[in-house]
Amino acid sequence: MSVVISLIPARGGSKTIPKKNILPLAGKPLIAHSIEYSLNCPLVDRTIVSTDDPEIAKVARQFGAEVPFIRPDEIAQDDTLDYPVIRHALEWLQTNENFRPDVVVQLRPTTPIRPHDMIERAIKIINKDEKADCVRSLRKTAYTPYKMWKIIEDGCLTPFIQLGDKESYNLPRQQLPEVFYHDGLLDVIRTSTIMEKNSATGNRILPILTEESFLAVDIDKPIDFLFAETILKFNQKT
Repeated sequence: MSVVISLIPARGGSKTIPKKNILPLAGKPLIAHSIEYSLNCPLVDRTIVSTDDPEIAKVARQFGAEVPFIRPDEIAQDDTLDYPVIRHALEWLQTNENFRPDVVVQLRPTTPIRPHDMIERAIKIINKDEKADCVRSLRKTAYTPYKMWKIIEDGCLTPFIQLGDKESYNLPRQQLPEVFYHDGLLDVIRTSTIMEKNSATGNRILPILTEESFLAVDIDKPIDFLFAETILKFNQKT
């Protein structure tokens, strides 16, 4: 059996929505939805929040997460990537607790609505493929990049991407490749990918698909809280 931790990254310096991670959503702080989601998964051994903010740390502990460290300011910036945050957590656990999980489940608190069994399904996917570095949640995009454009320096349009030598932008959608985007609901990453390959994804990345009909939201603007509240109420009725 793999030893699995969930890591919930929640920095305190949100510019668009101050204190976003602890603002109320459906009667509880935003971050609590991801904490409870992780705690309800029987395959997750530990639920850990990585934050630079003592107030977020206090709320996270109240809802049952571990906050064994405070994240350094240098990896809690607007442009901080996933990799140094996850690596810091793994290095801290190894150094201070002599603990090394096999798999890290990254749950972004800004995507609080997920299919109920997504962690279990993603862990099964990565366990079936010993060479897999990572599993990422994907959703089919409604807008194909083969019909997108860039505006170049002289003001003219140029295709964003081409399909060989064809005028992809003039082809029927049915003749274009299916394209998916990372919806941010879930990443499942081998610890070895982070520590030995120095990457948050590695090279062999497997998909777990989110159904097109599944309603979710990435909270980035104040109105997104309203969308999320509506979706949660809808899910409770279905």
